[in-house]
Amino acid sequence: MPEVRLIGPNAENIGVVALKQALQIARDAELDLVEVAPNSTPPVCRVMDFGKFLYERTKKEREARKQQTKIEVKEIRLRPKTNEAHRGFKVDDARRWLEHGMKVRVTIRFRGREITYPELALEDLKEIAQELAEVSIVEQAPAIEGRGMSMMLVPSRGKKKPIPKESAEEKSAEIVN
Repeated sequence: MPEVRLIGPNAENIGVVALKQALQIARDAELDLVEVAPNSTPPVCRVMDFGKFLYERTKKEREARKQQTKIEVKEIRLRPKTNEAHRGFKVDDARRWLEHGMKVRVTIRFRGREITYPELALEDLKEIAQELAEVSIVEQAPAIEGRGMSMMLVPSRGKKKPIPKESAEEKSAEIVN
């Protein structure tokens, strides 16, 4: 007759019992008999409310997912002929993203014969890295990939500002006023 190591409804160790007896104990407690460790000898079973167990497990998994930080990669795209003012706007965006803890990929795309002058793009990327040096570190040095040159910047290990999110109460107050 198969035997199982049984853990009771109040988490007490009942010991090794016959499977029929374990099922009877679960029925008497109006709970389920759940196999917890099938690979041990004898297998470990527990008397519990299985629906409640599943609910608690999904709740814990949901909380764990909330605690995970998703690192978002933002990208700014430029060309070798991009003027200083336009590049300034892009660099300001990159600075804001880096302060919020996001990674930033800076890409310079070449068109036509521009690819014959990669040193212009390399110089631009170095200038951008220099401008963002106080809020970022170069994770991936400038490299040519196909018809573009890119580098990856990551936030330096300072404090990261939370992304401002207006609450629903503030929005509703603005609508009323």
